[in-house]
Amino acid sequence: MTTVLFVRHGLTALTGPILVGWTPGVHLDERGQRQAEALAARLRTVPLVAIVSSPLERCLDTADALAAGREPAPARHVDDRVGEVRYGSWTGGEIKVLAKDPLWATVQAHPSAVTFPGGEALRETQARAVDAVRDWNARLGPDATYAVVSHADVIKAVLADALGLHLDQFQRIVIGPASLSVVRYTRLRPFVLRVNDLGGDPVDLIETNRKAGRRRGPTGSDPAAGGARAASTEAPP
Repeated sequence: MTTVLFVRHGLTALTGPILVGWTPGVHLDERGQRQAEALAARLRTVPLVAIVSSPLERCLDTADALAAGREPAPARHVDDRVGEVRYGSWTGGEIKVLAKDPLWATVQAHPSAVTFPGGEALRETQARAVDAVRDWNARLGPDATYAVVSHADVIKAVLADALGLHLDQFQRIVIGPASLSVVRYTRLRPFVLRVNDLGGDPVDLIETNRKAGRRRGPTGSDPAAGGARAASTEAPP
Protein backbone atom coordinates (compact mmCIF):
# COMPACT_ATOMS: atom_id res chain seq x y z
CA MET A 1 0.00 0.00 0.00
CA THR A 2 1.48 3.31 -1.08
CA THR A 3 1.00 6.14 1.41
CA VAL A 4 1.06 9.68 0.06
CA LEU A 5 1.45 12.70 2.35
CA PHE A 6 0.01 15.75 0.62
CA VAL A 7 1.52 18.94 2.05
CA ARG A 8 0.39 22.42 1.15
CA HIS A 9 3.16 25.02 1.15
CA GLY A 10 3.44 27.41 4.07
CA LEU A 11 2.38 31.04 4.11
CA THR A 12 3.86 33.69 1.84
CA ALA A 13 3.51 37.46 2.00
CA LEU A 14 0.86 37.19 -0.74
CA THR A 15 -1.14 34.23 0.57
CA GLY A 16 -4.77 35.30 0.96
CA PRO A 17 -5.25 38.67 -0.76
CA ILE A 18 -3.61 37.73 -4.08
CA LEU A 19 -4.23 34.81 -6.44
CA VAL A 20 -0.54 34.02 -6.82
CA GLY A 21 -0.79 31.14 -9.30
CA TRP A 22 2.42 30.60 -11.24
CA THR A 23 3.90 34.01 -10.36
CA PRO A 24 7.64 33.40 -10.05
CA GLY A 25 9.81 34.31 -7.09
CA VAL A 26 7.21 33.93 -4.32
CA HIS A 27 8.98 32.33 -1.36
CA LEU A 28 7.77 31.44 2.12
CA ASP A 29 7.78 34.33 4.53
CA GLU A 30 8.95 33.97 8.15
CA ARG A 31 5.58 32.60 9.21
CA GLY A 32 5.57 30.08 6.39
CA GLN A 33 9.10 28.97 7.16
CA ARG A 34 8.15 28.36 10.79
CA GLN A 35 5.09 26.42 9.68
CA ALA A 36 7.14 24.23 7.33
CA GLU A 37 9.76 23.54 9.98
CA ALA A 38 7.11 22.66 12.57
CA LEU A 39 5.47 20.21 10.18
CA ALA A 40 8.84 18.72 9.30
CA ALA A 41 9.58 18.17 12.98
CA ARG A 42 6.22 16.49 13.49
CA LEU A 43 6.83 14.15 10.56
CA ARG A 44 10.42 13.32 11.49
CA THR A 45 9.50 9.76 12.55
CA VAL A 46 7.67 9.01 9.31
CA PRO A 47 10.06 7.43 6.77
CA LEU A 48 9.88 9.17 3.38
CA VAL A 49 11.46 7.56 0.34
CA ALA A 50 10.83 10.65 -1.79
CA ILE A 51 9.51 14.19 -1.84
CA VAL A 52 7.75 15.27 -5.04
CA SER A 53 7.26 19.01 -5.30
CA SER A 54 5.58 21.61 -7.45
CA PRO A 55 8.26 23.69 -9.21
CA LEU A 56 7.10 26.92 -7.57
CA GLU A 57 9.41 28.44 -4.97
CA ARG A 58 6.97 28.37 -2.06
CA CYS A 59 6.62 24.61 -2.49
CA LEU A 60 10.35 24.06 -2.98
CA ASP A 61 11.01 25.99 0.26
CA THR A 62 8.51 23.75 2.07
CA ALA A 63 10.06 20.63 0.54
CA ASP A 64 13.51 21.80 1.70
CA ALA A 65 12.22 22.02 5.26
CA LEU A 66 10.70 18.53 5.06
CA ALA A 67 13.95 17.05 3.74
CA ALA A 68 16.31 18.83 6.12
CA GLY A 69 18.15 16.54 8.51
CA ARG A 70 16.58 13.31 7.28
CA GLU A 71 18.77 10.21 7.17
CA PRO A 72 18.66 8.63 4.73
CA ALA A 73 17.84 11.65 2.62
CA PRO A 74 14.67 11.17 0.57
CA ALA A 75 14.94 11.41 -3.19
CA ARG A 76 13.86 14.84 -4.45
CA HIS A 77 11.73 15.30 -7.56
CA VAL A 78 10.05 18.29 -9.18
CA ASP A 79 6.88 17.62 -11.17
CA ASP A 80 4.97 20.33 -13.05
CA ARG A 81 1.85 18.15 -12.86
CA VAL A 82 1.44 18.96 -9.17
CA GLY A 83 2.05 22.65 -9.83
CA GLU A 84 -0.56 25.30 -9.15
CA VAL A 85 -3.68 25.76 -11.24
CA ARG A 86 -2.87 27.82 -14.32
CA TYR A 87 -5.19 30.75 -13.65
CA GLY A 88 -4.31 32.61 -16.84
CA SER A 89 -5.20 36.30 -16.77
CA TRP A 90 -6.45 35.92 -13.19
CA THR A 91 -2.88 35.31 -12.01
CA GLY A 92 -1.72 38.05 -9.67
CA GLY A 93 -5.22 39.46 -9.27
CA GLU A 94 -6.67 40.63 -5.98
CA ILE A 95 -9.17 38.13 -4.62
CA LYS A 96 -11.60 40.88 -3.65
CA VAL A 97 -11.62 42.08 -7.27
CA LEU A 98 -11.82 38.60 -8.82
CA ALA A 99 -14.76 37.76 -6.56
CA LYS A 100 -16.83 40.34 -8.50
CA ASP A 101 -16.21 38.54 -11.80
CA PRO A 102 -19.24 36.45 -12.88
CA LEU A 103 -16.89 33.47 -13.33
CA TRP A 104 -16.17 33.50 -9.60
CA ALA A 105 -19.62 32.13 -8.75
CA THR A 106 -19.07 29.28 -11.19
CA VAL A 107 -15.68 28.53 -9.63
CA GLN A 108 -17.44 28.15 -6.30
CA ALA A 109 -20.56 26.24 -7.36
CA HIS A 110 -19.71 24.42 -10.59
CA PRO A 111 -15.90 24.20 -10.83
CA SER A 112 -15.94 21.33 -13.31
CA ALA A 113 -17.31 23.80 -15.87
CA VAL A 114 -14.59 26.41 -15.31
CA THR A 115 -11.78 27.25 -17.70
CA PHE A 116 -9.77 30.22 -16.51
CA PRO A 117 -9.34 32.94 -19.15
CA GLY A 118 -6.03 32.26 -20.86
CA GLY A 119 -5.43 29.38 -18.42
CA GLU A 120 -6.57 25.82 -17.88
CA ALA A 121 -9.77 24.09 -16.88
CA LEU A 122 -10.01 22.88 -13.29
CA ARG A 123 -10.90 19.42 -14.61
CA GLU A 124 -7.55 19.47 -16.44
CA THR A 125 -5.80 20.39 -13.19
CA GLN A 126 -7.40 17.44 -11.45
CA ALA A 127 -6.56 15.04 -14.27
CA ARG A 128 -2.87 15.98 -14.41
CA ALA A 129 -2.44 15.90 -10.63
CA VAL A 130 -4.18 12.53 -10.21
CA ASP A 131 -2.14 11.15 -13.12
CA ALA A 132 1.03 12.37 -11.40
CA VAL A 133 0.16 10.67 -8.12
CA ARG A 134 -0.71 7.40 -9.82
CA ASP A 135 2.51 7.60 -11.82
CA TRP A 136 4.66 8.18 -8.72
CA ASN A 137 2.81 5.41 -6.89
CA ALA A 138 3.83 3.01 -9.65
CA ARG A 139 7.41 4.31 -9.79
CA LEU A 140 8.03 4.23 -6.04
CA GLY A 141 6.24 0.97 -5.35
CA PRO A 142 3.45 -0.44 -3.18
CA ASP A 143 5.38 -0.16 0.10
CA ALA A 144 6.50 3.46 -0.37
CA THR A 145 5.61 6.41 1.82
CA TYR A 146 6.33 9.72 0.12
CA ALA A 147 5.31 13.37 0.22
CA VAL A 148 3.78 15.57 -2.45
CA VAL A 149 4.23 19.30 -1.79
CA SER A 150 1.63 21.25 -3.71
CA HIS A 151 -1.13 23.87 -3.59
CA ALA A 152 -4.58 24.10 -2.02
CA ASP A 153 -6.74 23.68 -5.13
CA VAL A 154 -4.52 20.91 -6.49
CA ILE A 155 -4.62 18.95 -3.23
CA LYS A 156 -8.38 19.49 -2.95
CA ALA A 157 -8.84 18.10 -6.44
CA VAL A 158 -6.76 15.00 -5.67
CA LEU A 159 -8.61 14.41 -2.40
CA ALA A 160 -11.97 14.73 -4.18
CA ASP A 161 -10.84 11.98 -6.55
CA ALA A 162 -9.69 9.79 -3.64
CA LEU A 163 -13.01 10.33 -1.86
CA GLY A 164 -14.99 9.46 -4.98
CA LEU A 165 -16.45 12.97 -5.12
CA HIS A 166 -17.38 14.85 -8.26
CA LEU A 167 -15.08 17.81 -8.86
CA ASP A 168 -18.05 20.10 -8.20
CA GLN A 169 -17.81 19.05 -4.54
CA PHE A 170 -14.13 19.89 -4.11
CA GLN A 171 -14.82 23.36 -2.70
CA ARG A 172 -16.23 21.61 0.39
CA ILE A 173 -12.67 20.53 1.27
CA VAL A 174 -10.46 22.97 3.19
CA ILE A 175 -6.66 22.82 2.82
CA GLY A 176 -4.79 25.33 4.98
CA PRO A 177 -1.18 26.50 4.67
CA ALA A 178 1.35 23.86 5.79
CA SER A 179 -1.46 21.36 6.33
CA LEU A 180 -1.09 17.61 5.98
CA SER A 181 -3.53 15.36 4.13
CA VAL A 182 -2.86 11.65 3.70
CA VAL A 183 -4.14 9.04 1.28
CA ARG A 184 -3.20 5.38 1.31
CA TYR A 185 -3.58 3.83 -2.14
CA THR A 186 -4.36 0.13 -2.54
CA ARG A 187 -5.03 -1.91 -5.65
CA LEU A 188 -8.80 -1.55 -5.43
CA ARG A 189 -9.39 1.78 -3.71
CA PRO A 190 -7.73 4.65 -1.85
CA PHE A 191 -8.26 5.32 1.85
CA VAL A 192 -8.26 8.94 3.01
CA LEU A 193 -6.51 8.98 6.40
CA ARG A 194 -6.24 12.71 7.08
CA VAL A 195 -7.52 15.97 5.62
CA ASN A 196 -6.17 19.45 6.50
CA ASP A 197 -4.33 18.15 9.57
CA LEU A 198 -2.56 20.98 11.38
CA GLY A 199 -1.42 19.01 14.43
CA GLY A 200 -1.30 15.61 16.03
CA ASP A 201 0.97 12.60 16.30
CA PRO A 202 1.59 10.87 12.94
CA VAL A 203 2.21 7.43 14.50
CA ASP A 204 -0.70 5.91 12.58
CA LEU A 205 1.06 6.70 9.30
CA ILE A 206 3.90 4.29 10.06
CA GLU A 207 3.10 0.72 9.09
CA THR A 208 5.19 -1.16 11.60
CA ASN A 209 3.45 -4.47 10.98
CA ARG A 210 2.60 -5.31 7.39
CA LYS A 211 0.55 -8.35 8.39
CA ALA A 212 -1.62 -6.17 10.58
CA GLY A 213 -2.19 -3.83 7.66
CA ARG A 214 -3.42 -6.75 5.57
CA ARG A 215 -6.09 -7.73 8.08
CA ARG A 216 -8.63 -5.57 6.28
CA GLY A 217 -9.12 -8.26 3.61
CA PRO A 218 -7.45 -10.75 1.27
CA THR A 219 -6.42 -8.03 -1.18
CA GLY A 220 -5.37 -5.44 1.39
CA SER A 221 -7.95 -3.14 -0.21
CA ASP A 222 -11.00 -3.88 1.95
CA PRO A 223 -12.05 -1.54 4.78
CA ALA A 224 -11.50 -2.92 8.26
CA ALA A 225 -14.64 -4.59 9.61
CA GLY A 226 -16.59 -2.82 12.33
CA GLY A 227 -14.81 0.50 11.87
CA ALA A 228 -11.50 -0.72 13.29
CA ARG A 229 -8.35 1.18 12.37
CA ALA A 230 -7.55 0.56 8.73
CA ALA A 231 -3.86 0.00 9.40
CA SER A 232 -3.18 -1.15 12.92
CA THR A 233 0.30 -0.75 14.25
CA GLU A 234 -0.19 -3.65 16.63
CA ALA A 235 0.48 -7.27 15.78
CA PRO A 236 -2.60 -9.47 15.36
CA PRO A 237 -3.37 -11.81 18.26
